[in-house]
Amino acid sequence: MTRAFCWLLIAPLTFGALAAEDRTAKAAVAEVDGQVITSRDLLQAGGVPLDRLEAQLYTLKRQKLDELIANRLLAREARRRNISIESLIRMEVTEKAGTVTAEEIHNVYELNKNQLQRPEAEVRDQVESFLRNQKAVSRRQEFVKSLQAQAKVVSYLEPPQPFRAEVTGEGPVRGSAEAPVTIVEFEDFQCPFCKKAQAIMDQVLVHYKDRVKLVHRDFPLDSLHPASKNVHEAARCAGEQGKFWEYRGLLYSTNTAPGAEQLDKYATEAKLDVGAFKNCVETGKFKAAVLKDEEEGTRLGVEGTPAFFVNGRLLSGAQPESAFVQVIEEELNQRAKR
Repeated sequence: MTRAFCWLLIAPLTFGALAAEDRTAKAAVAEVDGQVITSRDLLQAGGVPLDRLEAQLYTLKRQKLDELIANRLLAREARRRNISIESLIRMEVTEKAGTVTAEEIHNVYELNKNQLQRPEAEVRDQVESFLRNQKAVSRRQEFVKSLQAQAKVVSYLEPPQPFRAEVTGEGPVRGSAEAPVTIVEFEDFQCPFCKKAQAIMDQVLVHYKDRVKLVHRDFPLDSLHPASKNVHEAARCAGEQGKFWEYRGLLYSTNTAPGAEQLDKYATEAKLDVGAFKNCVETGKFKAAVLKDEEEGTRLGVEGTPAFFVNGRLLSGAQPESAFVQVIEEELNQRAKR
């Protein structure tokens, strides 16, 4: 698969409550000569792509179910008032949605005039219609919510079990080896979004101290950064001398792709044995190690960087600290209940 992009920010792919995983992980989906293939086996085989599809399917089902519930509630209220649903919508939604003001039209136009590329007078009716519909949708949601509060509504639609990949923790590590939460990061040293994510990772590690450890995995994006693979091998060579994280920090300190001369300069700054470092790089000592990480990432369905697996649960892209905190707290709470 061609990997041609880094990820800036994608909503976390951690769907469903942890309880759902416990209920469904062992559910059988097939048997071969009496040997069961479970839902967990299927999810592991499908990896991230299957997880995304299941999440999209659940989102669609959730939207349609919400629509059905809303329609039932509206029909129930219409019967109670002995009027048609159309009359109910007109009375409670259309007439109460509010008017669209000239100021609102102007403000929306100013925000979108580069896309509209037409004078305000020519698109005024279009903008007004958009705003009127937006207000109607908002009012309908508000009304349905009030009806739901007066009814007994129970949903039996369960979210899909969260994807928990079987990720090996091999690689350079920051943090306590005994930490209950392991964050495995697949990164490309030439990816600007990976660089952005490091400040967040530093904050997470400081906040959780010995409860979280970070494991580096190599995932150079060849199509975007042709020289990145050599850079990753150089970082591994620095790691051979116990200076992986220091060298990694130097790599992220620049926005340009370092050549051989710059890599040697970083080796000097990191106080490495430069001769041993150069020999390590030139002989390709860690070429196989970098390739192994790439293959592992590909097996898991990683397509861009950075990609984080928090105890196997995927967070894609340069996520805010709050996204990591949410998953880490869930993992710590789950451990405390065991």
